Amino acid sequence: MALSEQEIRRREERAALIEMGIDPYPSATFVVNVTADDINRNYERHKTDYKDVRIAGRLMSRRIMGNASFAELQDATGRVQVYFRRDDLCPDEDKTLYNTVFKKMLDLGDIIGVTGFVFTTQTGEISIHATSFTLLTKSLRPLPIVKETEDEAGNKKTYDAFTDPEQRYRQRYVDLIVNPEVRDTFRKRTKLVNTMRNFLDERGYLEVETPILQPLYGGAAARPFKTHHNTLDMPLYLRIANELYLKRLIVGGFDGVYEFAKDFRNEGMSRFHNPEFTQVELYVAYKDYYWMMDLVEEMVERVAIAVTGDTKVTVGDKQIDFARPWKRYTMFEAIQHFTGHDISNQDEDGLRATCATLNIDVDSTMGKGKLIDEIFGATCEHQLIQPTFITDYPVEMSPLAKKHKSKPGLVERFEAICNGKEICNAFSELNDPIDQRARFEEQIELGRRGDPEAMTLDEDFLRALEYGMPPTAGLGIGIDRLSMIITNQPSIQDVLFFPQMRPELKAVQATKTDFVAAGVPEVWATVLVELGFASVEDFRAANANKLFNDLGGKRKKLKISDPLPSLDELKAWMSA
Repeated sequence: MALSEQEIRRREERAALIEMGIDPYPSATFVVNVTADDINRNYERHKTDYKDVRIAGRLMSRRIMGNASFAELQDATGRVQVYFRRDDLCPDEDKTLYNTVFKKMLDLGDIIGVTGFVFTTQTGEISIHATSFTLLTKSLRPLPIVKETEDEAGNKKTYDAFTDPEQRYRQRYVDLIVNPEVRDTFRKRTKLVNTMRNFLDERGYLEVETPILQPLYGGAAARPFKTHHNTLDMPLYLRIANELYLKRLIVGGFDGVYEFAKDFRNEGMSRFHNPEFTQVELYVAYKDYYWMMDLVEEMVERVAIAVTGDTKVTVGDKQIDFARPWKRYTMFEAIQHFTGHDISNQDEDGLRATCATLNIDVDSTMGKGKLIDEIFGATCEHQLIQPTFITDYPVEMSPLAKKHKSKPGLVERFEAICNGKEICNAFSELNDPIDQRARFEEQIELGRRGDPEAMTLDEDFLRALEYGMPPTAGLGIGIDRLSMIITNQPSIQDVLFFPQMRPELKAVQATKTDFVAAGVPEVWATVLVELGFASVEDFRAANANKLFNDLGGKRKKLKISDPLPSLDELKAWMSA
């Protein structure tokens, strides 16, 4: 592993600290009694409460001015300025702690504990006057420090921001350090989940856990991840939904159960899809989908107010209002409204003709339900920005939903669409075991035709239904997508701490042999590797004058006896 100069220097500092008897990773507890946010918000009103403070955090900036220094310390709540004075830290003759440790062996990114008192500087900035500090963690990699400057008009300019999405998602730990607003996004997500949980608990519903590893996958139309249990010598699947297990619990006598579940679908990845995602599923006995629509409106409205303080949420250049009531269309009404086509009485051939008229690509594996879904997705969904319920789906699209009480060929189902994407799905749950078996068998036939998302037949679930499940309303809400909207994030990756990523491409590191083959003498080829050049091309593209100075520094540091090449010799190697 090739190390940069900073990484080499920090490792040398670590070794030097150990040699001085200072543990760069101490195990003792450092007692903290205050936070940066507490100091910044409350000091001016309660100055006497901040005469003996203990705070820990990461060094984010530093200004050394001889015998005194200022630094910015960042903890989980924000940043606060710290003032270090040599004679306060080192009241005796030995000034090593300040002159050597603080000034020469601490780096930005190191984590320290500070003891002192709070005061206000002559420029009016609230600061901690340090009376002692303790190194808690030595950082061996430099942070991508974000720099800000301000022009004469007061406009701020940012430099070296850590903004590349792929880097941010791969190295979320760095993202959280240098982009504090990212932490706020995840705090809001947690607030969203807790608000939902409190809402459901208030109504007496029981939070439960159901299996993630399942012998059969079901409860949704999706491709599963498959694994193998060695002891049982049988295939298992990561769940694509927890619906069928939760309905078994309703059969067992619970009136209302819910679960915040990690589900897994072996499908495409996009800014709206991650293979591993979170949803909450709720099942309540003796209710129907009309009742569930009212509950969804009330719960999501409460979430918006709890997280943002208002029912109105800004999403990109749009404002979305979650205040009740939400607009409602049947699926056929929505399609007719946005396309002018009435497909309510069309058979499969008629639907294929409509798809052709609307330039929607379909294939022979798609049955009637899939064709209707394609029409709705291509022509309607993206136009539904304000929260809207789409109700009364064709029976072919909903193998787990109860047939509509007054509309033949339809089921009692709704989806809530917001900002052009589905955020929830709900049914009056099918509880007729004979009808459910027939629907499963239709799904098997679709699978034979090549539909990779067709459901399987779950005999144990059918056995549970045969014991009798009361009339039940069921709901699933996608936590990730709702979090995107509530926190105004453009991608699902922005609301997942560690989203799934493609394998990281490892940089190919040039070796000494590569540089020798390019015409560099062996002793200096070794130095180029030490300087971190990843390739001969990088070496040839470098600034010759700077590299000449770097070679001189390395020659001295590594005690190389060979004479330093001239600048002209170096340029000749670089142009060979």
